[in-house]
Amino acid sequence: MMELVVALLTSALVLSGAAFALVAAIGLNRLPDIYSRMHAASKAGTVGSGLLLLAVGLQSGEIAVLARALAGFFFFVLTAPVSAHLLAMASLKAGYSMANQSVCSEMPVVNNE
Repeated sequence: MMELVVALLTSALVLSGAAFALVAAIGLNRLPDIYSRMHAASKAGTVGSGLLLLAVGLQSGEIAVLARALAGFFFFVLTAPVSAHLLAMASLKAGYSMANQSVCSEMPVVNNE
């Protein structure tokens, strides 16, 4: 009975992780500018890869593997927003503008000097 619960939970994690990864991939292809693409990649991609990592750790059945998977998940969650912020600031300093559909930008104008 417990094996069935673990298998169902693992399959739910894999399906939801794959769905988030698919949404991230669609966002990378369809969104208009670098900032919104970065948002799709950092948010949906992080959740999708984290859920897939948790599914692998749960399916393994070993506590050590599950602990490493949880550590990897927290590493993803902690580092993705920081790297997305740094990439956005570098894009802003390089002169990439927002798309015309964007409503407002709260970032100050940066000189390239």
